[in-house]
Amino acid sequence: MKKWMFLPLMLAAFLACTGCGPQSAGVSVTGLRCEYLTNPLGIDAAKPRLSWVLESSDRGQTQKAYRILAASSAEKLAADTGDLWDSGKVDSDRSNQVGYDGAEPSAGTPVFWKVKVWDRNGKESAWSEAAFWSRGIAAADWQAEWIGPDTDSKPTVMPPAPFFRKSFTVDQPVRRAVLYLSARGLVEPSLNGERIGKDVFAPEWTDYTRRIQYRTYDVTPLIRQGGNALGIVLGDGWFSGYIGWRKERGHYGLRNSLIARLELESEDGSKTAVVSDGTWKFAEGPILFSDFMMGETYDARREMPGWNTPEFDDTAWKTASVVEPPAAPLVSQPAEPVQVHEEIAAKEITEPKPGVYVFNLGQNIAGWARIKVSGPAGTKVVLRFAERLNPDGTVYVTNLRAAKCIDTYILKGDSEEVWEPRFTFHGFQYVEMTGLPAKPGLDAVTGRVVYSSSPVTGSFECSNPMVNQLYSNICWGQRGNFLSVPTDCPQRDERLGWMGDAQIFIRTATYNRDVAAFFTKWMQDVEDAQSPEGAYADTSPRLKDLPQFEAVAGWGDAGIVVPWTVWRVYGDTRIIERHWASMERWMDMLLTDNPDLIRKNRLNNNYGDWLSTVPDAGWAEASARKIFLATAYWAYDAKLMSQMAKALGRAEDFAKYDALFQKIRDAYQKEFLKPDGHIEGESQTVYVLSLYFDLLPEDMRAKVAEYLIEDIKKNGNHLTTGFIGVRHLCPVLTQMGYPEVAYTLLNNDTYPSWGYSIKHGATTIWERWDGWTTEKGFQDPGMNSFNHYSLGSVGEWLFASVAGIDLDPEVPAFKKSVIRPMIGGGFTHAKGEFQSIYGKIASGWKLDGDALTMDVTIPVNTTATVYVPAAEGASVTESGKPAAKASGLKFVKQENGFAVYEAGSGNYSFASTVKK
Repeated sequence: MKKWMFLPLMLAAFLACTGCGPQSAGVSVTGLRCEYLTNPLGIDAAKPRLSWVLESSDRGQTQKAYRILAASSAEKLAADTGDLWDSGKVDSDRSNQVGYDGAEPSAGTPVFWKVKVWDRNGKESAWSEAAFWSRGIAAADWQAEWIGPDTDSKPTVMPPAPFFRKSFTVDQPVRRAVLYLSARGLVEPSLNGERIGKDVFAPEWTDYTRRIQYRTYDVTPLIRQGGNALGIVLGDGWFSGYIGWRKERGHYGLRNSLIARLELESEDGSKTAVVSDGTWKFAEGPILFSDFMMGETYDARREMPGWNTPEFDDTAWKTASVVEPPAAPLVSQPAEPVQVHEEIAAKEITEPKPGVYVFNLGQNIAGWARIKVSGPAGTKVVLRFAERLNPDGTVYVTNLRAAKCIDTYILKGDSEEVWEPRFTFHGFQYVEMTGLPAKPGLDAVTGRVVYSSSPVTGSFECSNPMVNQLYSNICWGQRGNFLSVPTDCPQRDERLGWMGDAQIFIRTATYNRDVAAFFTKWMQDVEDAQSPEGAYADTSPRLKDLPQFEAVAGWGDAGIVVPWTVWRVYGDTRIIERHWASMERWMDMLLTDNPDLIRKNRLNNNYGDWLSTVPDAGWAEASARKIFLATAYWAYDAKLMSQMAKALGRAEDFAKYDALFQKIRDAYQKEFLKPDGHIEGESQTVYVLSLYFDLLPEDMRAKVAEYLIEDIKKNGNHLTTGFIGVRHLCPVLTQMGYPEVAYTLLNNDTYPSWGYSIKHGATTIWERWDGWTTEKGFQDPGMNSFNHYSLGSVGEWLFASVAGIDLDPEVPAFKKSVIRPMIGGGFTHAKGEFQSIYGKIASGWKLDGDALTMDVTIPVNTTATVYVPAAEGASVTESGKPAAKASGLKFVKQENGFAVYEAGSGNYSFASTVKK
């Protein structure tokens, strides 16, 4: 066996590690990850965090100890030699956020690691299969230059995308080849005619004045003995293209450039590198222009076959220009890349006008269309993209505002041509195709679905088909908007990382997908966008020259809510530590601006409960609601800061923020709370936030909840909440003893409701409750997205209360979970599954008359408090036996229609009788 194997084949060698050491039928170790990623390359963390998942068919299994080996080669690891780190046997149940404490590897060098554990009985498991990570490259080690096209091109126009190439020779066998690549712009790399990796839109969006990400690729299988050619296409993207609603290109600059280092390690251990410099060649090819907002134009007649192969003759190509390097540092991308994940075939084709063909995918997506067409050379096929149709069947594009979203393909004249763009994306369900000489077939358009590659962790299903469609819409909304940053929408001239949307939806997002790495990356964008005096921006990355777009209540507070949520869901205290100073600057700014503890100053664009259906009776009432909301969020921030301080062991900070919460709470009560329990500026959201944020005296909570119910009834048993209030509405109703009211809101299909949009064809969450109504048609096209995830924050309640999977209020990361399904809404069954960082949690129930069955799964190394719905005095069985005597269960109490048990890990099947 060779001393080194290239990375894509390493896992085959790793299998030699499996089965080493004493065996245990009780526990196996799987799911090894480093910094939330599976086998990541080029990470910046010198001491990364490791995690693993334990599996067992036994009940009540736990980890009592672990041992980690880390080695500099797969062979050493297979021989149980941890030359980089041998943790020894560590008496601990920790299997998440375990810090690497071995020798710091050099840049680019892989670290191979594996784990074994000891179970509750002291039995030793087999070694896990091996995993690996590699360190990123330091700034001084690039030894490459930033290059771009020649400087004669006009930077103010949208230029063609340049194609770069570099030929080189390899004269001895290579055991490892790694490409490091970054750009001011977007890159698509290839080697010897083969595309490298599956990433799109790399190196992804950051504030290019603060940091620029790079990607790392193992390209060992693509290297040849003899001649080679590295090719890179350079696009505009976020750096130089249109961003948001800005009317001009070049938010960060107008001249795209790239930097590359291809590092080759020979069998004898010697290293050479191919780097970007003034010897590279470039040419303009078939991409005439490409922009996220405007679309892409491609002339297939200008293609250069073999341009990225060593045999290609590039003598007519120009020499690349060496350009000034950026002041911002290069950093490794810490999150999963954006990739194409799904394809959707067109469901139907219509012809609303002669020669105008409209393809319906049946699903609103973010991505682009791959087309299959034929015709004479020079034929111009034009594609337009839309989420909805006009009454006459034509595409509705007025809500796109200034985003043209037009792709154009000019045929070269082959019998059949297949094309898809490289550097643009759209939000759409419908594709209009014009310009073909004959009617195309249904297979002429295929939807290509693009989003960040956060792993799927959740699923939900119930007996109500409309609610199942709602959950599908929530998931598709997350797919379409979690693209490098959590955008608001993927279709119009905006697509920004709005903070309010993100903080409202993050808890739902964590159920659907593992977004730990995604939000770790984005929180750095959030801090980069913070003003010197502490104001968080409305969007992150920040749009420049918009001073009023900061410090907004419910939006800026994402700087507190997001790290707190990542800590609660994943047990991640490092994200709190990393951003603690930033969060304190925000809190200090709020107190400086509002010394009387009512947050009424420096509210800037104060959006309030954005897109609430409550009509403002007058400016005074609207203003009261906005000041109330701002003060409520400030109190909430203080409460979360106290909890995070406690988690970090910061006793003084805990006391400071706990006292601040109490002071703001007291000021709120004096300012807004009336003696009879009514609240100034009252609305459903005012009542909901007062209850959820714990701003009320205990003896007022029930009365305020009654007023909330009265308001819902006054509105015909409908909600009136906007972005801010909707997340907490159903949870508060459930917490206060009104789950049936929450179910009523969930089941509604009349305006305003989730069901109303679904009844009218929604396949994603709409931005507005009234995006389209039977009475008025389309809302104001100036702001009317049909793929906006914010109002889908009810997904949190679907998991936590309908399926019944939630965090324990005192224990983070689902180390202890709460299983408590709320039966109601006329549902006869519901089921949720969630892949926590410790493993799968599942809760499913079925109702047959008053007979309930309930299946629960709790991961190894965790516990749960399980609430089994059961009428007072009803018997509860588990797998046919009295539950109180079942293995792994301990009866705690009967409470409010539930039999409550403490449970260890394992699978459980309960049966009981419920009160109808």
